[in-house]
This record gives sequence, structure tokens and C-alpha cells, in this order.
Amino acid sequence: MKRFWVVAGCVGTFMAVTILVALAAPREIGVAIDKVVQLLFAVAALLAYARKRDGWMTAAMTSLTVGLSAWIWGQQILGVQLPSSTIAPIGFTLVPFLCVAAVVVKGQQRRVDDQLPNYRSRAVVVLDGLIVIGSLFVLTWVSALESLTRAWATEGAGFATVIAHPAAYLVLLVTIVVMSWTHQPVRQWPMFFVALAGIAQSSSGWLFAYYIAQGVTAIPASADIGFMLCPAFFLLSALAPVRNKKPTPGEMRTADLLHLLVPYLPLAITGLFVIWNTATGGRLNPVEIYVGLVVVCLVIVRQLLTLMDNVRLMDQLRVSRERLQHEATHDPLTGVANRSLFRERLERALAVRDRARPLILLFIDVDGFKAVNDNNGHAEGDVVLRNVAARLEHSVRPEDTVARLGGDEFGVLVDGGDADEIGDRLLTALKHPHEVLGRVHRVHASIGVAQRFSHDPTVTADDVLGAADAAMYTAKRLGKGMVVVHGAPLPEMT
Repeated sequence: MKRFWVVAGCVGTFMAVTILVALAAPREIGVAIDKVVQLLFAVAALLAYARKRDGWMTAAMTSLTVGLSAWIWGQQILGVQLPSSTIAPIGFTLVPFLCVAAVVVKGQQRRVDDQLPNYRSRAVVVLDGLIVIGSLFVLTWVSALESLTRAWATEGAGFATVIAHPAAYLVLLVTIVVMSWTHQPVRQWPMFFVALAGIAQSSSGWLFAYYIAQGVTAIPASADIGFMLCPAFFLLSALAPVRNKKPTPGEMRTADLLHLLVPYLPLAITGLFVIWNTATGGRLNPVEIYVGLVVVCLVIVRQLLTLMDNVRLMDQLRVSRERLQHEATHDPLTGVANRSLFRERLERALAVRDRARPLILLFIDVDGFKAVNDNNGHAEGDVVLRNVAARLEHSVRPEDTVARLGGDEFGVLVDGGDADEIGDRLLTALKHPHEVLGRVHRVHASIGVAQRFSHDPTVTADDVLGAADAAMYTAKRLGKGMVVVHGAPLPEMT
């Protein structure tokens, strides 16, 4: 990067000296220096792009080189009068169109962080381009284009190429600006210098067209400064490095800023120019009025589409937030509540002061699950766990909570009911065999139950979970496949 800026500094210094010499020298010598320097930089840019194997930009620099060569031959050697209808203006006019093709090809090299717009956002991109082009049209029409068009009608085809040349560079600039906010490869130094080349060439092109429209055949050397700078910028665009800098989180990207300013900045400038023109005695003709109204309508449509996209994005954000919240509180394998959500609901239930119904917590351990995992693999074991979770959910009410507490352990929280009846219902549901990939697996369950009949601030969620866990281990010790209620009078527990 540092080497490039050294080269850019050298090119800038050389061009500054060359421009000063061309302006100070007699006109014939100054024009010769001007065109020779342009041709040298155009050839250098051609070789640089050919070395990079950039087909479209190589073709653009070839067209520029041919145009300059034909111009030098026609104007400096043969003395053809302006405006010229030779191959030179055609070569100059082809350059921006070939550059547009290069920009579009660059835009296809998308990155992960590039915006991937839907059909409405693509419509916004098109509207942005039309708004910019319409604003520039009104601006140039008010300032110079109307008089140039009248000259075009009298001069014929030769003057048509004079107008088409700078107008084509405006299309190139609009393409670069509009595509830069959705395509990261366009937001690079090479395209920046291509844009500078377009600005320089278009500026001198409009001045050139203006002088031709006034009947001037000896164009002032100062009007040629943009033409001189253009090939140098093209050379720098070929030498400029490409950096894939990742966007910094929380900061507005250049693309986002461009997206906000693209439709409004040229419209605001055009509006101010029109206001100034009318305030100083100018009058708007029908072309300016109708084109201006069309641009305003395009801005309104663009805003409507943007609002629709914002509504869609807000809805997507809501759905994503709900999905993330669900993922944070539910088991990813079975879809039931996870231990965190189960504990939260248990604490909320224990905090109820005027309890009229018993709070029942069932701690379930799936017996025989380890054999399924060891003999048939984790995939079949996962299917069995999902079946167990589904059966537990179908065996209780929707307002009750079923959770996977870890591994093959589940918890069920029920507000009201008979603990023995609920436990027997769950045992019966889990006794049915599980058929997976043609194989039948039989698992059972040991269930421990803890109950709370009234509010007690000294009892915590850990206390209730611990009581149910202890009852579950008692059920396993007594032979598995049974329900044990914590605190029940069992002979084995005395």
C-alpha cells in the first residue's frame, strides 16, 4: 500500500508539472505535450490492465489509446476541423461503456458481508440510479444542456458524439456510486480512481462541448486539464491495491452512508441550482418541470419501498429474537424446556402464596436408554429421547411443563392433580416400545415425585428438585419401572 502511494505521488507531481508546462507553453506546443502525455498514460494503463488480465478494462484502455492516436493524427497532423466525425470520438465514447461493463463484472464478485438484496431492494438500486441520472439531467439541462442541444440540432452527427462522450461518463459515475453500496468489490481503490477518471473526463468533455457549441475551434488549454488527468487516473486504478477490510461491528459502513445519500444528495444539489436559477430571473421550461416531477415521484416510490423493507426487517428481527429466546430456553434435541426454563417456572410456582392445589414435580430417569445408545448408536438413541419427550408432553396438560434436565433425565411440573395417578400415567406411556429404522427398543422409567401443598418461603427450587431426585433413586433401588413419592411410608425406607 505504501509503495502505491509513492507511485501515486510521483504520478501526481509529474501531472502537475506537465499541466503547468502545457498551460505556459505556446498553444501548439502545449497541445502536443498534452496529447502525447495522455497517450503515454493510456498505453501504460493498457499494459497494466493487460498484465492483470482484466478483459473489460483492457478493452477500455485499448479504445482510449485508439481514440487518442486517431485524435493526434487527425487534429495535429491532418488538421481536421472540430467537431470531428473520425474514429477518435467513437473510441472516446466507447471507453465509459466498457468501464461500466467492468464495474458490473466486479460487482459479481460478492463477499459474505455484501448486502444480498431482495427484489424490492434491487428495485431501490434501480430507482437510485434513475434518481441520480434524472437529477443530473435537470442540473445539466438548466446549466448548459439546453443550449448544447440546440447546437446539436444545427451541427449534426459530429456534435452528437461530442455530447455522447461526457454523458456516457456520467452513466459510469452513477453506476459506480449506486453499485458501491451493495457490492464490496466496487468499494475499492481501483474503482475509486476509475470514478476520478470519469469525473475528470466528463468535466472537460462538457467544457469541450460548450466551446464547440459556441463555434470555438481553438479550445483553450485549460479546458483540457480533465482530459490530461483521465489516463493518469486510469493508470492508478490499474496499480491500486485491493483490500478486503471487514466491517467494524457497530459502525456505519461507507456502503450504508452511500445508501442514505445516493438519492438525496444529487436531488438536493439540483433543487438548489434550480431555485438559484429561477431566483435570478431564469424560467423553467416544460422539459425541466416534467423531468423534475418524475424524479420527485421516483423518490416517493423509493421511500415507499424502503419503508416496506424496514417493516419486513423489523418482522424478521422479531422472529429472530423469538427464535433465539426459544433456543435459549428449550432443549435443541427434543424441543421441550431445558433445565434453566424448568427451574425458572418451578421458582415461580413456589412463590405462589395462596396455593389451593398441590404443586407436583416428577423427576424421570429413562431405564434401558444406555443400552440403546451403546448397541445401536447415538442416532437411534436421539430418536428414542425425542419419542420419550413427545409422550411426556401428550400425557400432561398444555399448561404443564415438560423439560429435559440432562442426558436421559426429564422433569415434569404439574399444578394440581394426584401424584400417583400422574406418575402411573407417565409410566404407562413410556412402556410402549419404540420402533426406529425397523428395530424395536423397549425402555422404562423410574419416577420420583416431590409435592408442595402450601407456600413455604424457606423451601427453594433446589430443595424440591433434590427431594424428587432422591425419590427417583429410591425407585431405581426398589427395582426400577415404578413411581416413588417423596415422604411416602415405604418399608424399605424405614
